[in-house]
Amino acid sequence: MRQKFKFHIIAAALFLLMVPYKSVAAPTSHHPIRDNASKHLQKKLDQRVKALHLTRAVQQKRLAVALVDVTDPSSPHVAQINGDEMMYAASLPKIAVLLTAFELIKQGKLPLNDETRATMTRMIRNSSNRDATAMIRMVGKDKINQVMALPKYQLYDPQHNGGLWVGKEYAGTAPYHRDPLHHLSHGASAIQVARFYYMLQTGALVSPQYSAEMKSILSKPAINHKFVKGLGAMQNPDIRMYRKSGSWRDWHADSALIEHDGHSYIAVALAHDPKGGEWLKDLIHEMDDIIEAELPATHALAQAEGTTSPRL
Repeated sequence: MRQKFKFHIIAAALFLLMVPYKSVAAPTSHHPIRDNASKHLQKKLDQRVKALHLTRAVQQKRLAVALVDVTDPSSPHVAQINGDEMMYAASLPKIAVLLTAFELIKQGKLPLNDETRATMTRMIRNSSNRDATAMIRMVGKDKINQVMALPKYQLYDPQHNGGLWVGKEYAGTAPYHRDPLHHLSHGASAIQVARFYYMLQTGALVSPQYSAEMKSILSKPAINHKFVKGLGAMQNPDIRMYRKSGSWRDWHADSALIEHDGHSYIAVALAHDPKGGEWLKDLIHEMDDIIEAELPATHALAQAEGTTSPRL
């Protein structure tokens, strides 16, 4: 009897050891953003940020930036500055509400009708706080951060200093659940937001069909500031921008998947400064120039010399 009991104990212990191993080892589709750092792209980004006299803001962690060339989605090129620094991001985390809504739509728990689509579109393009609050109540307050932490997304990951977080309605109500790491009500980090757009571009958010739906909602931004103003995107029909920004007091955020002239790239910037909006307007101009003018030569140099890719 004792031998049989010992056997069952050992078997149970082995089973418990095997379960987490399988879940950790499971491959995911969003690793390239953390695995494909480009030292050449990084050098160009560092140079442009220094030229804009933003070095001190970087050192004080009042500025975070991510730039990802996704012209070839299977081989992204990544550069970042304070990429995993989680900051207050105002309305930018409304993309987390959008993703959660489509998770529930796929499960048949939320209808994708004209009214729901219009509410989500106003929430994103016009950054409507009323519509964002309505969507938060529709999907359920706790559900949003649960979806961000799902293993298939890991858009909020304590091992990488957090990420996308929504712990307050976009209304005059108290926070219902602040981020446990930084006590933020609406938070984001540049790399986690970049990962959101990478998964959007590769059809890995919910499904290819729903990724396309979300991409459509993120198109045609209605607010002409920061990234939009920096590129003159509203006046240039050749630029396709899928974007969500955020502003509150001295906090400024912008994020976009941008496509034009045969190139596609993801740009994210978070700033804490009264002039942050101007910083972002200038930054996107520099990042666009890196992708459009300098990156082809950078790629050729990288292929000639070989590229090391440390984890971000």
